[in-house]
Amino acid sequence: MYTNEDGFREKAENHEENYRSPYRRDFARLIHSPAFRRLQGKTQLYPGLESDFFRNRLTHSLEVGQIAKSIAIKVNSTIQDNDETWRIDPDICEFAGLAHDLGHPPFGHQGEEALDECLREFGGFEGNAQTLRILSRIEKKIKGEGTSPNVEYRYGLNLCFRTLASILKYDKVIPQVAEDREESDKDHAVKGYYFSEIELVQKIKQHVVGSDFHGKFKTIECQIMDIADDIAYSTYDLEDGFKAGFYHPTIFFCYPNEVFENVAKKVSKAIKRPFSKEEVKEELLKIFSSIYKIDQSIFLDAEGDNGEEYFALLKDKTTSTLGNIINLAITASKNVAEDGYLRTEFTSDLVNRAVESIEFQPNFDYPAMSQVKLQEDTLIRVEVLKNFTFESQILSPRLKVSEFRGKEIVREIFHALTNNEGWRLLPSDYQKNYHHFSDLPGKLRCIGDFIAGMTDKYAIEFYGRLKSENPETIFKPF
Repeated sequence: MYTNEDGFREKAENHEENYRSPYRRDFARLIHSPAFRRLQGKTQLYPGLESDFFRNRLTHSLEVGQIAKSIAIKVNSTIQDNDETWRIDPDICEFAGLAHDLGHPPFGHQGEEALDECLREFGGFEGNAQTLRILSRIEKKIKGEGTSPNVEYRYGLNLCFRTLASILKYDKVIPQVAEDREESDKDHAVKGYYFSEIELVQKIKQHVVGSDFHGKFKTIECQIMDIADDIAYSTYDLEDGFKAGFYHPTIFFCYPNEVFENVAKKVSKAIKRPFSKEEVKEELLKIFSSIYKIDQSIFLDAEGDNGEEYFALLKDKTTSTLGNIINLAITASKNVAEDGYLRTEFTSDLVNRAVESIEFQPNFDYPAMSQVKLQEDTLIRVEVLKNFTFESQILSPRLKVSEFRGKEIVREIFHALTNNEGWRLLPSDYQKNYHHFSDLPGKLRCIGDFIAGMTDKYAIEFYGRLKSENPETIFKPF
């Protein structure tokens, strides 16, 4: 599964350690990096100021890392005769899970869209591309030598090529100008990596699979991270929604058909066959009937101990027991919001079933390109939950106000830093890098790097000191 070249780094290091692998060293470098710490100040789904219960990007990444490592261990347990040829390194998988969201700017996808709009004619902006840039350029572990302008002499954390490959989700170069984008990518961030990292990506591919490989490049560790992210996103963001009281048993009557139609389209694309909105509702019924399992006496006209009969009543809008159903909905919602045992049982079951359903398909020609996937029934469940959360909550008016404001803040900060002598507002290390570039794209990329690294709170504070009539202080240094 691994070769010596997998462990090579962009800048060679002579120091060797016998007690840990090079991938474990990479793991340590990530944990101790400022970019990783800043994830605690970036919103996952619900603003952290609302409650200390809700997840942020850091806790989400910890969960993804744990699930990714569990998947690797599970796959390794199925290897016959303990054949080391196919053993997956859990450290790389955990690293990928921990690092996968490093590139997210403040305010999540809205911040991403704002920066992409500002940089659309200069290489664009995208969270996954920024993650690669943070790890390989922006973080300050290994500094290169050289003074030629417009040339990167930074090596970031100087990670192993196989480690960097684990976060390379999209094997596609982001066009440098908007007119070169495909029609479907005209109005949103393009998934891929920046033009400035083309040479680095070529080195990664050369060391991991060699020059003869011409297929889609996505290592098995990256695939595991991607699946772990979907599992965590579909499960734990849903749990936050339960705690926030965003979901309740009458949920199927609260959202327009457009929500279920959009979910059905995305699920169909994921499973590569038609999946209807009715099937989406049926899958949600199965899922929600378990989370809303409550005391027998509350079910009134429904019988049984799992709530399925109750949900059969919910499906029939003409039922004469509508009053009882409403009462039950209120009680069930309250129970789920308050009962941590119930929520934990629900999320643990979803995660465990997903990990257990992982299937491994070896690639005998290019072992690094071996594949893992979820069994179809589990994939459907994960995709339905993931996309339902996105459509019902992330796109909901309840979150749109803060997201709209976040997009405005990011856009205004970018304009302030790029107008006249706005570069003087940059920290000294960013100013130095800014002047290293003589071309406008390089300078704007530097500004984009600075903004992308901001936490939500820091971005609000920065914006307030630039624009607010009553800032906390205008003298505190940036």
